[in-house]
Amino acid sequence: MNRAILLDRDGVLVPDEGLLTDPGRLRLLPGVPAALTRLTAAGWRLAVVTNQPVVARGLIDEAGLASIHRHLTDLIIAAGGPRLDGIFACPHHPEGTVAAYRQSCTCRKPRPGLLLAAAAAHGYDLARSWMVGDRPSDIAAGRAAGCRTILAETGKHTEAPIRGAGWEAGTDPDHRCADLAAAAGIILA
Repeated sequence: MNRAILLDRDGVLVPDEGLLTDPGRLRLLPGVPAALTRLTAAGWRLAVVTNQPVVARGLIDEAGLASIHRHLTDLIIAAGGPRLDGIFACPHHPEGTVAAYRQSCTCRKPRPGLLLAAAAAHGYDLARSWMVGDRPSDIAAGRAAGCRTILAETGKHTEAPIRGAGWEAGTDPDHRCADLAAAAGIILA
């Protein structure tokens, strides 16, 4: 079984600028490629787990979301970063405007479904893995999946939790830090 770092997308790898629908607006946060490289050099596997309600809201379709994620992968590699094992995205939202995606699912964080899917696809040992996110719902999902957790305090960490079954008030992260570079330092220490 592999140990892995499960990463939220917005606020951890790229700026959280709201509902991203255009791959051209995507840019990496400072230090992301170097942090990812340090982690993979130490034997960690990497995957992204991200809620993307833009699909449920009808702003883009799944092909458009896949295009954004291909562009993200290309940006990481072009900046000298490593390949990711995968990007696992929840397209659902309980109040979505697209009926097929309007649901309370098991993959939307704070539920652990995305983390469990990544673990099943890539043989991750979640008890030896970390979840790095910038929202309380990321921490709740990591805890529910059995991971250690790091909250990147990028601003979104102070917002109300994302709604969804599985959130428990008072779920504290194992660690707090400023960004992915600092999270990598914690993991590698």
